Amino acid sequence: MNCPDCNNEARRFGKDRKGFQRFQCLTCKKTFGEPREKPLGDMILSEEKALSVLHHLVEGCSIRTTERITGVEKKTILSLLSVVGEKCERLLDEKIQNISVKEVQCDEVWAFVSMKEKTKKRQGRDSETDLGDAYCFVAIERHTKLILAWHLGRRTVVDTVAFTEKLARATADYSFQVNTDGFAPYRDAMVYSLGSKHIDFAQIVKVFGQSEDGERRYSPSEVIGMEKTAVFGNPDLDTATTSHVERQNLTIRMAMRRLTRLTNAFSKKWENLRMAYALHFAYYNFCRIHSSIKVMPAMESGITDHVWELRELLTA
Repeated sequence: MNCPDCNNEARRFGKDRKGFQRFQCLTCKKTFGEPREKPLGDMILSEEKALSVLHHLVEGCSIRTTERITGVEKKTILSLLSVVGEKCERLLDEKIQNISVKEVQCDEVWAFVSMKEKTKKRQGRDSETDLGDAYCFVAIERHTKLILAWHLGRRTVVDTVAFTEKLARATADYSFQVNTDGFAPYRDAMVYSLGSKHIDFAQIVKVFGQSEDGERRYSPSEVIGMEKTAVFGNPDLDTATTSHVERQNLTIRMAMRRLTRLTNAFSKKWENLRMAYALHFAYYNFCRIHSSIKVMPAMESGITDHVWELRELLTA
């Protein structure tokens, strides 16, 4: 071991309170610790405590609940979420590229930041893009259950194209089928981003019946019909469906307290919601065993050969 200042040889000089080796330079007499990986950056939170916090977050606990259970202060939890969320976002970008797929399903999950869209308009804050409705576009591979791409934004043409560009980067260059709901911007965005891959693109539009008198506001309407349209290529309309990605929406809502309806656990900041999504999708792809395929989606897709522990998300 050489001194980081004068680059001369150093000798062992005991250990610090946490058991890490210390050294002393034989020339300048400066003492220093052995270099070690710091997965949490400058945070002084212990790794064990950080893992405890993350385990609670990925299992659907709110920030306040996690604070009460772990004893970690709310601001520290949010700082940890920011650090780990950025790591997870980079991990997904690096690992999920050029994946061979057969059938991709896309949908949008609705949430809101700070206030709902109607409240935002009533307060005259339409120009603030980080408030109000927040839609997360999600693409899942039907057979491996892998989350291929996601994008948090508004339900606009610009954000739809940003999402389809991420999907194009995640999938390999050969023909596969893409199924979406009837959201109009998908028509041009899918062809613009994925047309060169010779995809078969179909849209499924559900027809809902009228709500019965006295039915509760949040009760789902009955589906009375379904229209399937071949938009691009030659999709198999008999098997075209969005049921798997819609079931994935339930998984997201169950695992993220921020998306639980009729509570005050909603996100107060756009960035915190984005980091929470990144943590959830990384945990889902690499750490959580899917009940239908008996392994994690990343293993089923050939991205990794073992079940990751949550600790690996910090050091990957």
